[in-house]
Amino acid sequence: MMRSPFRLRLLSGLLLTAVLAGGLAGCSTPPPPPVAVSTEAMPFDRAVQVAVDALFAQLPKQEGLMAKLENSRTKRSVLLDPTIDATTGQQTTATQLLDRRIAERAGTMSERIVLLPFEAANVAKTDYLMTGTLARSKGAYKLNLALVDIKTGTVAAQTPVQVMEEGVDMSPLPFYRDSPILTKDTVMDGYVRTSAAEAGQKADAGYLARIATASVIADANMLYNAGNYQEALARYSAALDMPAGDQLRVLNGIYLASVKLGQGGKAEDAFGRIVAHGLANKQLGVKFLFNPGSTEFWSDPKVSSAYGMWLRQIVRQASSAKVCMDVVGHTSATGTEAINDALSLKRARFIRQRMSVESADFANRARPVGMGSRQNIVGSGTDDVVDAPDRRVEFAIVNCERPKNQVANSQ
Repeated sequence: MMRSPFRLRLLSGLLLTAVLAGGLAGCSTPPPPPVAVSTEAMPFDRAVQVAVDALFAQLPKQEGLMAKLENSRTKRSVLLDPTIDATTGQQTTATQLLDRRIAERAGTMSERIVLLPFEAANVAKTDYLMTGTLARSKGAYKLNLALVDIKTGTVAAQTPVQVMEEGVDMSPLPFYRDSPILTKDTVMDGYVRTSAAEAGQKADAGYLARIATASVIADANMLYNAGNYQEALARYSAALDMPAGDQLRVLNGIYLASVKLGQGGKAEDAFGRIVAHGLANKQLGVKFLFNPGSTEFWSDPKVSSAYGMWLRQIVRQASSAKVCMDVVGHTSATGTEAINDALSLKRARFIRQRMSVESADFANRARPVGMGSRQNIVGSGTDDVVDAPDRRVEFAIVNCERPKNQVANSQ
């Protein structure tokens, strides 16, 4: 029996609909494994190219049949949140170079990919958010890149690559180099977790909720690094007024820009807020630099002139909050374990003694502890700006129901 052309078209249309429905249904299936890349460490530039190519190669496999049939050359917009050192949460010379190399490689894919500036206005316009980290790993660096579907909050693609150590400069950029504190907080931890999450997993919700604020912070950091302190202060202040603005990076930026502008009173107020934030989160790491092998503060007044104010604010905020704390000294990894243990305890005692001058009562609620180099963050042992976070004193909030004035090395 002959079918009419109309019925044939109708049947063809129904068949196509069924095929497309099957293709779209397939989008909800588990994502395919990531594109295989070499596990051998590669030179920096080559590693970035391989990682970016492998990352974007995963996308067509997850966009479904409909997208392929409609337009196989559909451009996807990507927003790159500046990459960081996964260990410290800092932007470094190497991560800054990584950002440039990612942009250059994405530029070669301009028929398929458009990289948008990391601005708040672009958050709602983009298809994907890209994150990336570098971290020391067994004599090399591990590079993690991830693409997050901004609408679903799901990691759409992720690629890990090993990078050769040679030529990778992890010196912090000025904002982080000048910072008096460790700025890695829960937001940056969320960024790191997102960068390492496998395709199909959810990105960190706390990190994603703060993307708009992060774009303002990134803009302020660039201004600070370029020496535009007045404009940087305005941007940090704008970030502070945003719903997710109460972050260490924001408070730290207000402090640093105020110092550079000679606004001492505003700088001290900002540092007080930094301390209060740290105490509320039960941890505050401060980068006090000492002369090598001694308990004397670094001789250069450009570095150590603010230390008295830091200590004063820590005592005031701790006294106001009526907290007890361990004053924990740390050293870099350059000495022997016995020497580092003794030196870190001496430095913790020195800090506690200096703080007790501000408040005698404080001394009864603070215990000096020496950790040596056992809790190094960087661990390079270079004794320069790279491993400055290792030469720190931390103020850890503890239960007040313990023997007072106990002095001990932490085990």
